[in-house]
Amino acid sequence: MEINVNYLDNLRIEAKFDDFSVISDQPIRYKGDGSAPGPFDYFLASSALCAAYFVRVYCLARDIPTDNIRLSQNNIVDPENRYNQIFKIQVELPEDLPEKHRQGILRSIDRCTVKKVVQTGPEFQIEIVDNLVGDAQALLMARPEGEANTYIVGKDLPLEQTIANMTTMIADLGMKIEIASWRNIVPHVWSLHIRDAASPMCFTNGKGSTKESALCSALGEFIERLNCNFFYNDQFFGEEIANSAFVHCPKERWFKPGPNDELPSGILDDHCLPIYNPEDELVGSNLIDTNSGNAKRGICALPFVRHSDGEEVYFPSNLIENLFLSNGMSAGNTLFEAQVQCLSEIFERAVKKQIIQEEITLPDVPLHVLEKY
Repeated sequence: MEINVNYLDNLRIEAKFDDFSVISDQPIRYKGDGSAPGPFDYFLASSALCAAYFVRVYCLARDIPTDNIRLSQNNIVDPENRYNQIFKIQVELPEDLPEKHRQGILRSIDRCTVKKVVQTGPEFQIEIVDNLVGDAQALLMARPEGEANTYIVGKDLPLEQTIANMTTMIADLGMKIEIASWRNIVPHVWSLHIRDAASPMCFTNGKGSTKESALCSALGEFIERLNCNFFYNDQFFGEEIANSAFVHCPKERWFKPGPNDELPSGILDDHCLPIYNPEDELVGSNLIDTNSGNAKRGICALPFVRHSDGEEVYFPSNLIENLFLSNGMSAGNTLFEAQVQCLSEIFERAVKKQIIQEEITLPDVPLHVLEKY
């Protein structure tokens, strides 16, 4: 997570991240104004809040009321070394709470993320850079030592080169990607959450058997979503863009519905029309582009290439943003690699359809297994 700091009056400092702003100050005895907690106060509070959060989650999952649960934290400082401290967390539980839940709550507190990071011992990398904004991809991953080349069967380039290619492509668009979180709860299973530092709602998740493969997954998904406008599919772009030369891409075309709201000729093809309009109920006003909302302009359609003969078929943007989003989108180092990934997406959706239609459910996981995590 990227946190940007602004210097305010006297010793007041503002930290900005996501849509939040936190202000710190120093006590009057340290020449501050005492108007806000100090940075270390926030640090101490973070572990108490984190512990309380995990208790709350445990109780909510088991319908245990938290009205009579109290939690407190004290930091005990070594008089000979003030950096050597004991964080003592105490929790008061109702007398009638069963022993299994008492132990469960203690285990939940032990999962506190702040606690685990402190116990692991984070590494601080402090450096001077020429331009904070220009250092766009520095947070993604440290450069691999030597000439590391990790190949996966079916991929055309090693993971390290794929990461370099995708991060360069995103950086060239002026976007700064940050890793918000890594997870590795189960051995050999990694996942992460990446996002645009300037627009945290533009995010993707990735998963893989290694950190590199998970990062490739997340970056590829990010590029796929950029390609199909997933991040802004439900946003109104405003009047200026709605009336500009193009809304989505320079090759888009606009089609006017018929006088009785009939579908105009030129959109979709003979193969696609029965799929999207099987009952002959679809009308032109159903396909107005929602990003522009410009009904007077007609139906905005984007060109797609039909692989059987190379002809262009115009798909209404409304269909893409309402039905597909990033479904069926794929990214790869080469066209063939992307096509293989795209076919995998089709198989994935076919399986999902079968699961929904046949109401297939996964077997129940025993509670004692879930409690380990």
